[in-house]
Amino acid sequence: MIQADIFKTVVENIPLVSIDFIVQRMYDEKILLGKRVNKPALEYYFTLGGRILKNETMKDAKKRIFKNEIGIDLSFETNFLGIFEHFYDDSIFDNISTHYINFGYLVQIDSELINLPKEQHNEYKWLSVDELLKSEEVHQYSKDYFSILQIGENK
Repeated sequence: MIQADIFKTVVENIPLVSIDFIVQRMYDEKILLGKRVNKPALEYYFTLGGRILKNETMKDAKKRIFKNEIGIDLSFETNFLGIFEHFYDDSIFDNISTHYINFGYLVQIDSELINLPKEQHNEYKWLSVDELLKSEEVHQYSKDYFSILQIGENK
């Protein structure tokens, strides 16, 4: 893992590259969101994802991030949705903003998810697209995936 002082310099000076998973339950088209426990987007419900590491292939990053964020192996098809940018006024470091370049993937699952990890999110909700678009608890960047791409009920 990268040392905190080096990571602080990285966050301060360059965009972070990450993968976001839009996890959709097939039988009711609801979307899984987690309530973030870290900055940025602290205490907002957000899609699940994480940073790509140096020298990590996209395939390996997707597997690792899915396992870390959802707690199961990535055995589902992923559909690439596009590249998105997220700009935050804060970060895990005081007085430093965060810039993310996000690769968005839709993952449709046909099973219930239990015992979801608590490291990055302390609560989880399954919401319809309409519910999440109307919720003030859902971060705008998560809403953007649905309002721009018209996933689920907005087809």
